[in-house]
Amino acid sequence: MNKLNSALLLTGTFIFIIVFVTLSWILFSPMTSGSKDTMQVLKIKWGTSFDTILDLMLERGIIQSKSKLKLAAKILGWRYKLKAGKYEIREGLSSYRLLKILVDGEVSIDWVTIPEGKNAREIASILKEKIEIDSTRFIQLVNDSVYTHNFGVEASSLEGFLFPDSYRFYWGMRSEEIIAILVNQFNKHFNDSLRTRAEELGFTVLEIITLASIIEGEAMIERERPLISAVYHNRLKKGMRLQADPTIQYIIEDSPRRLLKRDLQIDSPYNTYKYSGLPPGPIKNPGLASIKASLYPADVNYLYFVAKGDGSHIFSNTLKQHLRAKSQFDRYRKELRRKKRES
Repeated sequence: MNKLNSALLLTGTFIFIIVFVTLSWILFSPMTSGSKDTMQVLKIKWGTSFDTILDLMLERGIIQSKSKLKLAAKILGWRYKLKAGKYEIREGLSSYRLLKILVDGEVSIDWVTIPEGKNAREIASILKEKIEIDSTRFIQLVNDSVYTHNFGVEASSLEGFLFPDSYRFYWGMRSEEIIAILVNQFNKHFNDSLRTRAEELGFTVLEIITLASIIEGEAMIERERPLISAVYHNRLKKGMRLQADPTIQYIIEDSPRRLLKRDLQIDSPYNTYKYSGLPPGPIKNPGLASIKASLYPADVNYLYFVAKGDGSHIFSNTLKQHLRAKSQFDRYRKELRRKKRES
């Protein structure tokens, strides 16, 4: 009996050692023989099957055996827990460590800067280039009035409410996630104090952001933002058309370019040369400086301004002064053209 017990114990111990060694090899031995200093990029899209992920890793040289990693995932119960994203994976990782990275979603993060004054389509293009979003889906959501109202934005579009800033995004993020971050950042900066100021001026938030987007399109010098804002506020009070060139740039297909007389005749509610008042909504996404300028215009009586060609403007109180300034700029521009032809 003692011999039988000893034999069973020995057999059990032997089986335990075999199982232990096998599991250790499956879970903790390196998947490749590569250097741990070598990084491989793995991109997993939403909805990618487990087998397809294995094929991608085999193709990248991250693993040498599909069956080993498949068995490890089955043992750990992680087959259906891998997360989408872009991963930077060192070679020579064990099955366990590799799967843990994918299950925990240890994705690589990219800094993405959304510059001030970009419209939604330009933002979608930046995001597509940087983190390969579905730009069509992004634009559809931005222009979905039902989706827009979910954020408490009383507008038909989220244009103007996609706050320009630098963000930490990851590859493969859904448009819904990104839009929520951009709009939440807008709400963070457009605080109760600014909302109260808009009410004091008799403007809705949408109207203020619309005006700010026009200022963003005009201003190239920081100190001129309140002056440009004052011009538009003064014209609105007098019932004058804004005649803002950025609103025309918004409705022409080949923008940006020098505007032609025929462009000013385009029949669009965004054409501030043709229709008085503010356009229906923002034409781009303004930064905080332009938003504040729209809320706090300079205390001046200017009604006109014209570009000087160096990013600055000449501001005027009367049409006569404005036409004189415009004539000076036209002569300057003609002289530049002549010198360019002669050179």
